[in-house]
Amino acid sequence: MKKGKRVLTITIGIMCFILTYVMFMQFRTVEETNITEIETLTESELREKLASWRSRYEETNEKLTQTNATLAEYRQKRESNQEASELLEKELLQAKKIAGLTDVEGEGVIVTITDTNNDIEEINDETLTILLNELKLAGAEAISINDERIVNMSDIVKIEMSDGSTFILVNKKRVVSPYVVKAIGDKKYLESALTTKTVGFMDQFPKSATLETKNNIVINKYSSEIKIKYSSIKEEK
Repeated sequence: MKKGKRVLTITIGIMCFILTYVMFMQFRTVEETNITEIETLTESELREKLASWRSRYEETNEKLTQTNATLAEYRQKRESNQEASELLEKELLQAKKIAGLTDVEGEGVIVTITDTNNDIEEINDETLTILLNELKLAGAEAISINDERIVNMSDIVKIEMSDGSTFILVNKKRVVSPYVVKAIGDKKYLESALTTKTVGFMDQFPKSATLETKNNIVINKYSSEIKIKYSSIKEEK
């Protein structure tokens, strides 16, 4: 896009130079005309000179009109390209934001879950999944777990070792307690959804989880590579 703008700018500059040069040459021709010579011309010769000058004037005026039209067209194209470029950049940024590929900030909530090794409130991958689903249903626009951005292709998996110990992977990266879950969205609505009696997350895990609302939360972008192997954009018929 930037290369196209440079080409249009250079072209307009050249056209302006050509127009200025043509007008300069016409004025120079008039200035170099010998007035004494004109006074000695016969009527027929004067008519011939006048016709010649009129032809030159009309030719110059036609070139001026054409040049102005060309300049107007170039300016329109440049403005159109600029508007298209700005719109494309805006749409691309919006798409990246939705996909989780940009850092974002805004109001929301932070839920901190501490694994107390209590069988009654065992913290595992299902616990985090329940919390994520509640946040999504409440309209969260961006979520992270221990600064791992949650996107459509994110996975939360519990790994069991041969010695019986377990740990949790988020985006294939190990996370440990305390699990800090950040969510950006309407903080009052998010808080209300999580604290609903008997069904809200905070009512189900009262001992191991704490909730706080924030006016400004920063959530980093998805840091892993997104690979799409089997799907492609369907062409319109």
